[in-house]
Amino acid sequence: MTILKTLTQLPGIPGHESKVKAFIKEELIKENAEILEDNLGSLIAKKGTQGPKIMLAGHMDEIGLIISSITNEGFIKFQTVGGWFSQVMLAQLWDIHTDKGIIIGVTGIKPPHLIPLDQRSKAIPMDDLFIDIGVASKEEALEKGIQIGQMITPHNDYYELANTNYHLAKAFDNRVGSYVVLEAFKRAEPKQAQLYATFTVQEEVGLRGAKTTSYIVEPDLAISVDTGVGNDVPKGDKNEQSLGKGPQIYLFDRTTIGHPKLRRHLLNLANTHDIPTQQPFIKQGGTDAGNMHLAHRGAPAVSLGIPTRYMHSHYSMIHTEDVENAIKLLVAFINTCDQNTLINIKK
Repeated sequence: MTILKTLTQLPGIPGHESKVKAFIKEELIKENAEILEDNLGSLIAKKGTQGPKIMLAGHMDEIGLIISSITNEGFIKFQTVGGWFSQVMLAQLWDIHTDKGIIIGVTGIKPPHLIPLDQRSKAIPMDDLFIDIGVASKEEALEKGIQIGQMITPHNDYYELANTNYHLAKAFDNRVGSYVVLEAFKRAEPKQAQLYATFTVQEEVGLRGAKTTSYIVEPDLAISVDTGVGNDVPKGDKNEQSLGKGPQIYLFDRTTIGHPKLRRHLLNLANTHDIPTQQPFIKQGGTDAGNMHLAHRGAPAVSLGIPTRYMHSHYSMIHTEDVENAIKLLVAFINTCDQNTLINIKK
């Protein structure tokens, strides 16, 4: 998991994915891949010369913040980029990426002594939050390199937990999807299909890279690889949403109805290869498949999820067997896909 660890530690919020892109591009160059790019910063790696076009997509961006203003006292105000819930941001550490290096700050919050009892159970408005970098004035903050528009990412590390199959880090959403697509590209040997492994930008703000890249690829079949809900926690509904029980082949989400015959084909392959899978659905949120299946004349598409606890916070958790089984399933699909597969799925 060395590559996955590296991917999670790289900074890359929507519109600022350049370091993640550079790392993935180097990995693809090692594979002598044919590489294409869109004009937003997404990468496409091609393998195979004939047959249906299979498009896999894992987005490179993570949720984060950008500096919107600096107060006279030197506190940082910010704009969220991607979906944050204010309660998970309180008293957390952040990395502010400046031209002079990384500056660490902490989300400022009132101590409970100063919060009236009837207000303590209420969510704090996002506009009330700020980041304290430990300076006395705006001028001092500017001298340290702070500027409006700079990227802010969670400050943390990568951990293997008590059971070493459980890993904890920032940005699993969606560096784990990028990792799965990268590994599937490395391992797959398509004979009668063309594989387009796609690493998209700006998914967290509207599936933007998926739109531009799918217009380049014009896929016949499309699979988005992203984090999925892992809700096997106290008071959680763990049905089809558990870590360690296999990748999730989504029934539907807010942007995509999983194509029934493509879903069934993947489930049959999983059964043939003894790969555990889950079949959840979510009423909110979506993946790159939401734009991939709409390009040109459209394409059968599904979302493949890696069950993940605590998404859209400083730390999220995955299970390594889910990651490996997702790769195995995709490789089995790519290696056996041919024109008859496409005809049977579409008919």
